[in-house]
Amino acid sequence: MTYVGRFAPSPTGPLHAGSVVAALASWLDARAHRGLWLLRIEDLDPPREQPGASAAIVSTLAALGLHWDGEPQLQSQRGDRYRAALDALIASGHAYPCGCTRREIADSQRRAGRGPVRHGETPYPGTCRHGLPPGREARAWRLSVPPGSVAFDDRWLGAQHQDVAAEVGDFVLRRADGLWSYQLAVVVDDAAQGVTDVVRGDDLLGSTARQIVLARALGMASPRWLHLPIVVGPDGEKLSKQNGAAAVDASRPLEVLGAALRHLGIVPPPPQGIVGWLADATLRWSRSRCSNG
Repeated sequence: MTYVGRFAPSPTGPLHAGSVVAALASWLDARAHRGLWLLRIEDLDPPREQPGASAAIVSTLAALGLHWDGEPQLQSQRGDRYRAALDALIASGHAYPCGCTRREIADSQRRAGRGPVRHGETPYPGTCRHGLPPGREARAWRLSVPPGSVAFDDRWLGAQHQDVAAEVGDFVLRRADGLWSYQLAVVVDDAAQGVTDVVRGDDLLGSTARQIVLARALGMASPRWLHLPIVVGPDGEKLSKQNGAAAVDASRPLEVLGAALRHLGIVPPPPQGIVGWLADATLRWSRSRCSNG
């Protein structure tokens, strides 16, 4: 099977140390498997995007020697594919309109004595699953999630499972503001690009079972998964653009790559330039990780 990996950052800011770790690990996995490494810009949320961030991400990856195959893909140009996927789910009875607000969902769970159960999320109680309440209009579209646990094998973490119906409920495919959800876009794009392996931070582990459920509803194959330990700051919190994580200094590529390699458990070799470092790291990754998948 031809290996196809990808790195899919959101242009909400420049790359920080945590996003470089994810980019490097996915690049190493693709190169160790002698496969393709694609770049996808997930520009689905204009209100959160930062002007110039996409260009800065591309420039930083190039400065670090993490070159991609083909042209970068922009999710903002793929709305027709997402619309077609949603239409197919509606036609097959897997998707339905929802008129609930976030506050109404939280209030209904609180009245039932239930609160957030995973990563602070409030499970959707299924209010509109069998039809919109009288007088309500559709705000969003949701996937009708079947009951039961979803199991998958993670190449870093081992066996995983989640009961999506119980822990998340029927999740959003198209938001009330008309924007496409991350879950729908990533599943459609991974399938369209033939992605076989996803390497990303374990902060996205909670999305994996959802993406498997959605892929099944669309009749699409799911990739293999590898979720990395995320990089945290001095306060123990995940580095993110939202909490002001500093951009990496692409003018010092060996320093940036060295920190990322150490986080992945790879001791950087003596200085020999970017190409030599990446070749050495690819060999080490191949020995330690490729036999696990």
